[in-house]
Amino acid sequence: MADRVTVIGWDGSPLTRAATAALSAATLVAGAAHHLALPEVPHGAERIRLGSVDLAARRIAGHRGSAVVLADGDPGFFGVVRTLRAPEHGLEVEVVPAVSSVATAFARAGMPWEDARIVVAHPRTLRRAVNVCRAHHKVAVLTSPGAGPAELALLLEGVHRTFVICEELGTDREQVTVLTSDAAADHVWRDPNVVIVVGGGPEQRAEGTWIAGRHPACPQGVRGWALPADAYRGGGADARGGSGEGEGPGLRAAQLAHLGPRTGDLVWDIGSGSGALAVEAARFGAAVLAVDSDPDACARTTAAARAFGVQLQVVEGRAPHVLERLPEPDVVRIGGGGAPVVTAVADRRPERIVTHASTRDEAEALGAALTENGYTVSCSLLQSVELDTAAWAERERTVVFLLSALRSDLAP
Repeated sequence: MADRVTVIGWDGSPLTRAATAALSAATLVAGAAHHLALPEVPHGAERIRLGSVDLAARRIAGHRGSAVVLADGDPGFFGVVRTLRAPEHGLEVEVVPAVSSVATAFARAGMPWEDARIVVAHPRTLRRAVNVCRAHHKVAVLTSPGAGPAELALLLEGVHRTFVICEELGTDREQVTVLTSDAAADHVWRDPNVVIVVGGGPEQRAEGTWIAGRHPACPQGVRGWALPADAYRGGGADARGGSGEGEGPGLRAAQLAHLGPRTGDLVWDIGSGSGALAVEAARFGAAVLAVDSDPDACARTTAAARAFGVQLQVVEGRAPHVLERLPEPDVVRIGGGGAPVVTAVADRRPERIVTHASTRDEAEALGAALTENGYTVSCSLLQSVELDTAAWAERERTVVFLLSALRSDLAP
């Protein structure tokens, strides 16, 4: 077994004394082609071209001698250290760090980045990375072949962002390009690269910052979820603040609980009304498409998003026809439209669909449409009573059927 494994981060700067000493004693060196070409790599050392880190780790574990792994940037940050330390390999790792490629990219752009979300984009995770870019003002994307700037731009169609594309950081071929997202798809970009995706809202203010990443969006003095409809009527929206059928706080809380929106998800809110559910889903970190056929409802949703400081995309159009051109959803709330809309949504195979009905007959029809299209359905009868606390008298009573449908291949 290897006597020790030293992981050396490389950011284009001259190697430190510790890194040089570890390399000079190495009998095995693993890294990318440009790492293995470094003059400090001993001529007599066994060299492994680093493709699969798991395969390299198995070879290192069977090596008798001193092994060194070279990696770009900080190898402990979305890097090789986690794989090398996996229990199945039994390797003890010493790390000589370098400046991460994300820190270098933001330095080249001259931007602060404590408020940035950082994601890794592979072909299998590209859609989720794009959803984070939809939902957040500033995102650093660590790309890979097949999931680079052009692919990001194509999936962000209709969402305006600025791309800062940093190619081959730390090398003689380093290049930084700033352009709009719609122009990024027309270029061929060199790997490896980091893409800083910016836009869609104001940058976080310097005062009061205390935690990295995007702060939970919450207007001054407002705390909690399932807020009253009045909370979504400001910001220049229609003064009537029409919330729409089924948008009471109690039902909205239950719908959100069943949907479980999270970072990386794309939520469709069909029949967005006041924008209350769309905004609250966005506050959980999800990307949201709010769909409504009423221009006033779209304006209310836009105003509510602005007031709460969240990013979402408003689509004016009538379901089910408008749904054909929307990107694939993870979870969907249907606020109306009956069985035709339910069927159209089910055809797109989201993980979960939540809707509601005012009568049992309507609930049975919606449940049948969901079941016929491959979903396992549960239904609850929700009743809420609003009281006037001055007289402790009943002010309003709401009774509604809540349907929650999970794609059958995911059902327990």
